Formats: sequence, structure tokens, C-alpha cells
Amino acid sequence: MTTRPPITLYALGALSALLLWTVTAAHATPATAPPPPAGPVTHCAPGGTLRGPHGQYADIALCVTNTGTTMTVTAAATCRRGTTKIRPVCRTSGTWTAHRADSPTAEPTGTLAGRADYPGPGTYDIDATVHVRSEPAETDLRGHVRATVTLTDARPRPTHRIDVTAKPHTLKPGTTTTLTYTVARVSDHGDGSARLGLIGEEATGIRLTSSDPRCVNPLPGRYPSTTRSMYALDCALTDLQPGRPTTVTVRATLEAACSTIVSKLGYWTPRGQESTGGMLTGPTVTCGRG
Repeated sequence: MTTRPPITLYALGALSALLLWTVTAAHATPATAPPPPAGPVTHCAPGGTLRGPHGQYADIALCVTNTGTTMTVTAAATCRRGTTKIRPVCRTSGTWTAHRADSPTAEPTGTLAGRADYPGPGTYDIDATVHVRSEPAETDLRGHVRATVTLTDARPRPTHRIDVTAKPHTLKPGTTTTLTYTVARVSDHGDGSARLGLIGEEATGIRLTSSDPRCVNPLPGRYPSTTRSMYALDCALTDLQPGRPTTVTVRATLEAACSTIVSKLGYWTPRGQESTGGMLTGPTVTCGRG
């Protein structure tokens, strides 16, 4: 004879299964959630050889590291002297310009090891003016190198946006202009924290000030120095949300010389305890004498 459990137990079992499914579904990652941002990707290619008058020479490789919306171009040098096996440690510095193979115009430019906007996938010819120095100081070479690098990563969609309005419309020497920057987060990636940086040309004597408590002029010196860099302004933003932009009002005072103002926005895209994030280049405010 088969013994069947009471109907009450069947009901409790069904209810438990329903509760388990509900809790699991509530904590599951949505199928439409975008994948986490990828890590840095580096592409390298031989750039050429620089030679000196006393048998010094340096083999140069140009490398492009893509970190999402930005990229960094570096030059790695292997130094030698004549037929000796000694390979001194060499350091490189200089500037570079990239040209897309299917475009006659220059794409990004920058300094070696500096950050630049990532223009997207494609094949690029990279021309670099390189200065190579060794330790001990027996190698000191300068010259041009060139490499062709194919970048494959898609350019990610922007996560933030910066807009600016000026009254009057352009900067003029001897005047004060009110600038209103609007910063918006346009992606669900990341959080509400970002840092807006504004930088004028130091030698012109430009002064950037704001009554916004989130903004300060940088303090570059050692303690107890209180001297601040008045040509730059840092603003710590903490409540950016999609659909909820924020504004920052800045006063730019110029002396007799013209100065442009560039804007940058640094932001985080937390992924556990990893250090991820990005940098966005905002609009440049120009200056004219007319």
C-alpha cells in the first residue's frame, strides 16, 4: 500500500519553491546588463634606430596602451654602444602624432607617456620625436621614429558629458568672464563621484575662482605653504546621476595676455575593489582680442 503525504505538505513544498525562485530572481544580474569594462590593452611595433657619433645606438619600439576612452603612447629604447655587450638603461621622452591610414588629417597628438583621447579602432601611422638618454650618461640621442599600429578595441560609449556657456561668449584680455559648466552622467556605469578640473595658461596670469564650496584652487607646495595655483580649479562632484546633471559657475579673470581654458573630468567606474575609471576631455574656452 502506498502512503501519500498530506496535502498540506504539498502546499508547503510548492510555496517554498516559489519563495526560492523569487529570491533568486531578485538578486540575479539582468540579462541586458552591459559587461564590465575591459582592462588596458597594449599594441607595440618597431619604430626604428637612432645612432650617435661614437657608436651609440638605440632601438626604439612604439607602444599604444588603450584604457577605454583614453590611450597612452610610449617609446621603449634598447641602448647599445658599438660591439660591446653593455646595455645601459635608457629613458625616453618626446612627442608624437598619429595619422589614420585612411585619413589625410592628423588624429590625436600628445607627449610620450601622456594621456590622449582614444580615437577608435583602425590602423595608425605614429610619428614620434624622441630624446633618448642613458644612465650612466654616455648615450644622448635625438631623432624621429615611426611605427604602424593596428588598434582593435571599439571606442566605448561616453559615460559623462561636459558643456559650457560663457558670458560674454569668449574670453578677452583685461576682462572677467562668467563660465557655467554643466556636467552630466549619461550612463548607468559608475557612481555619482567625479572631479572636474579647469586649467588656464599659467604664464598669462589668468585667475580662475568660484564661490562653489565643491571647488578649490590646487595647493602645490609643501606644508606649511598656503600658495595656491590660481590658474587652475578643481571641483569635487559627488551627486551625479543619469537625469540629474550639476552646474558649476566659474569666474575667469584675464590680465593683458590671452589664455584658453581646458576642462577635464575624471570619474570612477567601480568594479569590486579594482581601480577602474576614466578621463573625459571637455570643451576648450577660447580667447580673442576682438
